[in-house]
Amino acid sequence: MLKIAVQMDPLETVNINGDSTFALMLEAQARGYELFVYSVDTLSLKNDHHSSQVTARGRNVSVQRVQGDHAHFGTEKTVFLNDFDVLLMRQDPPFDMGYITATHILEHIHGVGANKVFVVNNPRSVRNAPEKIFATLWPQIMPPTLISRDIVAIKEFRAQYKDIIIKPLFGNGGIGVFRIREDDENLNSLLELQSSYSREPLMIQRYESAVKQGDKRIILIDGEPIGAINRVPQKGDLRSNMHVGGVAQKVELTERDKEICHIIGPTLKKEGLLFVGIDVLGDYLTEINVTSPTGLQELDRFNKINSAAIIWDKIKNYIS
Repeated sequence: MLKIAVQMDPLETVNINGDSTFALMLEAQARGYELFVYSVDTLSLKNDHHSSQVTARGRNVSVQRVQGDHAHFGTEKTVFLNDFDVLLMRQDPPFDMGYITATHILEHIHGVGANKVFVVNNPRSVRNAPEKIFATLWPQIMPPTLISRDIVAIKEFRAQYKDIIIKPLFGNGGIGVFRIREDDENLNSLLELQSSYSREPLMIQRYESAVKQGDKRIILIDGEPIGAINRVPQKGDLRSNMHVGGVAQKVELTERDKEICHIIGPTLKKEGLLFVGIDVLGDYLTEINVTSPTGLQELDRFNKINSAAIIWDKIKNYIS
């Protein structure tokens, strides 16, 4: 029986009909695996003269698809994480120093074999692949993009492309995304506001009218696409994220989608990014989500598959 640790946000508050981590836990339990959940806030690294010990404080849990009664917990305890077979790193962004520190800690124990736990996704690769920056490795399949906090550079970008999208470089869920047209007088104020609370650069991209038809989330497992959903924004909103009201629709992979997956897939596999969700807008890749991708349950409902089973089968191949 495999022992599975899940590093996640509070299980008590998840949407059991939409949360991908919950789907992975249900499938693991159906296979007879033991589940243990903990918050990243309880993750600890202790060094002594002989070794590094990584611990977390959490609870064993059983799950069921029953609204309001979906998790039954055991007694809280502190465990050595290297005693587990698999660890799912599934807490939501933001991709901040807390998130980065967790990847450093888990890197101490990631691997296969004695005193190692197979971390999904590879923590080193997660750290090196912040989703908006990671996508820029393939400029040939991205819309025109600028990463900068320099006001002059941003104004020149708008002058060139007229209609642009500005978003936080390390944000998530569609929060803080703005469309700025050629004649919009709010650009200076927006940039001043952003710089007043953050020293991080922004991501600026050419506005793509294809967003009106939806933003496609493609799920790749071990570098291979298993399907996609289309996320359509609410009327009057340019953001298609389901966190902010985007509606999921059934969609098929186009030849362009397959081409994009073929281009990036080998790198994802090589880097141990086993469960990835990419965002495709029209003909362009916009983000590569490697931290805690979503979309499994929607994909399953539309395509009549068990995507969590595909993931666990891949994991078993790596650790057996």
